Amino acid sequence: MLASLLLFAAVVMLACTLFLKLSARLGIPALLVFLFLGMLFGSDGLFRIAFDDYAVTEQICSVALVFIMFYGGFGTNWRAARPVAVPSILLSSVGTLLTALLTGGFCHLVLGMSLLQGLLCGAVLGSTDAASVFSILRARNLALKENTDSLLEVESGSNDPFAYMLTAVLLAAMEGGITPGGAALLLMQQLAFGLVFGFGVGAAALWLLRRARFSFPGSDVILVVATALLAYAAPTMLGGNGFLSVYIAGIILGNGDIGHKETLVPFFDGVTSIMQMILFFVLGLLSFPSRMPAVLLPALGIALFLTLVARPVAVFLLMAPFRGSLGQKLLVSFSGLRGAASVVFAVMAVISPAYMETDIFHIVFVVVLFSILVQGSLLPAAARRLDMIDTQGNILKTFTDYVDEAPVQFIQIAVPEGHTWCGKAVREILLPPGTILVSLCRGEATLVPTGSTVLEPGDLLVLCALEQDKAPAASLTEKVIHAGDLPESRRLADLPRRTGALIVLIRRGQEYLIPNGDTVLEDGDLLVINNTVAH
Repeated sequence: MLASLLLFAAVVMLACTLFLKLSARLGIPALLVFLFLGMLFGSDGLFRIAFDDYAVTEQICSVALVFIMFYGGFGTNWRAARPVAVPSILLSSVGTLLTALLTGGFCHLVLGMSLLQGLLCGAVLGSTDAASVFSILRARNLALKENTDSLLEVESGSNDPFAYMLTAVLLAAMEGGITPGGAALLLMQQLAFGLVFGFGVGAAALWLLRRARFSFPGSDVILVVATALLAYAAPTMLGGNGFLSVYIAGIILGNGDIGHKETLVPFFDGVTSIMQMILFFVLGLLSFPSRMPAVLLPALGIALFLTLVARPVAVFLLMAPFRGSLGQKLLVSFSGLRGAASVVFAVMAVISPAYMETDIFHIVFVVVLFSILVQGSLLPAAARRLDMIDTQGNILKTFTDYVDEAPVQFIQIAVPEGHTWCGKAVREILLPPGTILVSLCRGEATLVPTGSTVLEPGDLLVLCALEQDKAPAASLTEKVIHAGDLPESRRLADLPRRTGALIVLIRRGQEYLIPNGDTVLEDGDLLVINNTVAH
């Protein structure tokens, strides 16, 4: 039995991985492929695997969401997001509420659902999906103008907890025994415990990671995984919002001054990718395509109302006080993709004791399919049509995974005026041992040099060196310099030096600098610091 389950898991993961390349060629969001594969294996698919256990699905998906939401917070670059933090949080909280109320009213007045059932459908569909939005933006390497990518990152990463709270309150109301005062108390309890445990667990883990010295390899990874689990489980057991807590803890750790991010980032990249595969595949496996025609019209009605009315109304109302172009508001409105969290909240509704007259699971499932397939596929085109693509920007700036950005095998050397290499052929200069000159940038041209190539002032040489397997480990951390941090003298040589720490790289805008004692710091510089001795 165990061997069969493991074989099944291996086949599914391989299929998901292989279909990723196909989805990229066809321009289909990758997460949609996982849903379709689940449907293919499910009760109405080719392989007809009988699976209709909503309770087990809810448990599996909740665990997957814990890691997805934690890493969503961990990867959010708060420095880039700070200028748009207020509108982002307004959209994730008040915007989710407005979207849920408008959608609930549509379900009640137009589709004939009872008021509470309509509001529940609106609450379940109230949040947007960060994984869907940013899998598209990162796959196409689309940076957005006006800091819109950071706004979407924070909003879509933080609105799931608010949709979860609304869903929990409405389910309690449908079960009976809750008063308006009790509903308000439940909301306050969800928020209070979520915030307290999120900041508390995140700060405690950050303090421990900065000071603890681990002799066992991978201990920092284990500690961060335990932090994510604790940040979710502790408030949940006390009636708080575990998803809000785990997201906040992720932001604190991801933006904290900790070492070994070069280990944490690829680990959580892999874990989150697996969790997304599992989440979307299991939800697809649980669905019954044969039941979808019966809910197709109301689901498409809800999807169109969400896309064309509810989401735009919420966005334009809440973003009106802030400076932003019409194109930004339209793009943010169109970027409200629904995703796995909505389907998971629908599963919660199905297993609730509350009586349901409508097939909310398959209604939400069809809405999510429409959202990812239609909106997701058209999102890059919409960004171009609205002239919101920043051709000089980089979508990776909204994330903290520095390790993915910085090259580790290449060295750049500038040849200034008067340098001894000026006027010499490449064969005549002495390069560092174990390196080779692979390219030469001269003005706008990039050359592949030969031994007879003569170097000129202003040339930028790119050297390549092999990675050393036995090289001493470097624990890199990042620190952003703000105006208030700068002393009167900004030269590195004049600054007090921390024992065991060395600034090895400065990122200034899109430029990378190798510092020396005469380097002058500027507001907004990102310092990459080697803390090997300290850790």
